[in-house]
Amino acid sequence: MELIKDLKDSKIVKSIFLALIGTVLLAVSSKIKIPFYPVPMTMQTFVVLFLGIVLGWRLGLATVSLYLFEGIIGLPVFSGTPEKGIGLIYFTGPTMGYLLGFLFTVYFAGSLSFNGNIFSKLLKLTFSVSFIYVLGLSWLGILIGWEKPLFQLGAQPFLLAELFKILIVLFSLNSLQKLNRYLK
Repeated sequence: MELIKDLKDSKIVKSIFLALIGTVLLAVSSKIKIPFYPVPMTMQTFVVLFLGIVLGWRLGLATVSLYLFEGIIGLPVFSGTPEKGIGLIYFTGPTMGYLLGFLFTVYFAGSLSFNGNIFSKLLKLTFSVSFIYVLGLSWLGILIGWEKPLFQLGAQPFLLAELFKILIVLFSLNSLQKLNRYLK
């Protein structure tokens, strides 16, 4: 009986450790700006997909939720913090919809099966990431007005970089799935 309790405790400690490492990866990925046309790119959406595939939807969702909580309470983990503000004020700004989209992206990346041909895998990854843009553009519309060119402001400049990140994940899928099996 004691052995079962020890195993359960060790699994909880392992999950907490992995979630904390995941939040660090997300924070670091939000701060590094890679020169890309037409706007600089961060690697956050790559890390969100990575976390979903490697940690699975449950732990991935917990990790992204913890990351969002860290940002809401004022830790400078989001892109543009602390320069453009911190905490709940920053969170409820123009990027809130995109940040909330991370939750859906990590859920789908962690729950979908990436078997099948390369086209099927690409569609599933694109579907997973699409929630970032759907929620991001929706929140942007609420915030700045639906009459504004929302797609041109909130999605178009990022699509080439997004495709690049999705392709990195796509061609790393076998390794990411092996890492997932190793961590279980």
